[in-house]
Amino acid sequence: MLSAAASGVTGSRSVGSEAVPRASLAPISPRVAGIAESATLKVDAKAKALKAAGRPVVSYAAGEPDFDSPAHVVEAAEQAARDPRNHHYTAAAGLPELREAIAEKTRHDSGLEVAPSAVIVTNGGKQAVYEAVQTLVGEGDEVLIPSPYWVTYPEVVKLAGGVPVAVFAGADQDYRVSVEQLEAARTPRTKAIIFVSPSNPTGSVYSPDETRAIGEWSLEHGVWVISDEIYQNLVYDGVRAVSIVEAVPELAEQTVLVNGVAKTYAMTGWRVGWLVGPAAVVKGAGDLQSHLSSNVSNVAQRAAIAALTGPTEPIEAMRQAFDRRRKAIVSGLNAIPGFRTPTPEGAFYVYPDVTELLGREWGGVTPATTLELADLLLDRCEVAVVPGEAFGPSGYLRFSYALGDDALAEGVARLAEFFRA
Repeated sequence: MLSAAASGVTGSRSVGSEAVPRASLAPISPRVAGIAESATLKVDAKAKALKAAGRPVVSYAAGEPDFDSPAHVVEAAEQAARDPRNHHYTAAAGLPELREAIAEKTRHDSGLEVAPSAVIVTNGGKQAVYEAVQTLVGEGDEVLIPSPYWVTYPEVVKLAGGVPVAVFAGADQDYRVSVEQLEAARTPRTKAIIFVSPSNPTGSVYSPDETRAIGEWSLEHGVWVISDEIYQNLVYDGVRAVSIVEAVPELAEQTVLVNGVAKTYAMTGWRVGWLVGPAAVVKGAGDLQSHLSSNVSNVAQRAAIAALTGPTEPIEAMRQAFDRRRKAIVSGLNAIPGFRTPTPEGAFYVYPDVTELLGREWGGVTPATTLELADLLLDRCEVAVVPGEAFGPSGYLRFSYALGDDALAEGVARLAEFFRA
């Protein structure tokens, strides 16, 4: 039997009658200590706690559809749960049938022909982002992140030992960065860019020409692209979110696509996402996942197969409901003095510029930041929103309109009344 020292395990040991404490009982690792809690989940949890306490909070915080998962998806899961084949470990990279369905979706929606072997099924889109970054980014590598950005991107870059570099575009640019801005931020240490269209938190969609320009710039300078396409099917006004690998096919060998069923199919709790990429990246990410989590729940994978291959009518009905709510919230917020809300073309968020509201007294309080403003709105209006500090600079608020029509209208009415006072 190996001793503790020989096995590499350290712990308390007895010396006479005294115990020597383990040296490892120190603070947690610097990398974990250096990451921030998800601001969107934090605000949503606070709103839910207040609701549970009986307060009539209207929450625009969570990026989660209020719809139930489609009936055919639930039925597929029920059948899968009764099938003993799904009661055991399966391949870490995903069920073959699901990888085939993802490859077909990638061909249809992203314009990229890929083999099922180029797909890894992950525990949600968040894990796909994590694995893509961990596989590509090394110590000191810089990753350009267009800002406003989803809260998770900079944190996973830091966990990989990389350096997140925010490139900000405000409401005057419809929150879309230019090639000129990216080039100004590029250094010899730039390894990758995280490209997101449609965007969380802004709902902005890059035009085909803008997407092509960024793709060609990335190709020219050897910059890897991590393209988050989780919202690609939630677009409005006849807009299409063109994948960067469709705009620049030659870029496929230095691009990782991440996606999932959470948003389009109202399946946030099922935790099924995926990444698609070149062979070396997929091999590395697959090795990582084999140690990190092994296979995704087989029942959830069977449900995802049904989502990707089943009827599209429930999906279109949800998209139309989001479109109706999008128009209502943009109109409602823009009618309130101090809100400047660009009309988003995708996802289910609006991101108003509210800098005019800062430094002014509202209900006896003078908020200097949108962090303070969001706290004020939750306290006085019982309306939960996520402050711009979670996504980049202060001066903005994120509203998710993936909530019921009545709740959406009630929240806007409360804000209108508060800022009219």
